[in-house]
Amino acid sequence: MRLLRASTFAVVIAAASTAAIAQTSGSTATPKLQCAIGYVTGIGGAEQSFREYIATPDRDKYRYLADNPIQCKVSDEGRASGCTGVTNLRNEKVSVYDDIDNETMAVVARVELDHGTYPVIIDVRRKDVRCEE
Repeated sequence: MRLLRASTFAVVIAAASTAAIAQTSGSTATPKLQCAIGYVTGIGGAEQSFREYIATPDRDKYRYLADNPIQCKVSDEGRASGCTGVTNLRNEKVSVYDDIDNETMAVVARVELDHGTYPVIIDVRRKDVRCEE
């Protein structure tokens, strides 16, 4: 009877450890970018506006981009804040700021505003960022 319990216990432990190994090795999480400077080609924008742009059907994306240009308040010290809207970036050099999730990340990009070009923290698709070599 003891031998039966011991062998049953061993089988349960082996099955649990095999399942745990399968879960950790089968993870499909996108690896973090390992660079500080990169280049972005694609759409980026303020967090809420960027999420709205991504959720917009493909047939309406151009209109959303045209109707919601990026706008920010700029302080006397030249700091942009309170941004809304989206912008189209073309091979723009950026500083990688933070990972948001597996699909998006925050970067600091120089963005053309009504009253000049300023560094702005914007969200972009991870696939649109390539590291500087």
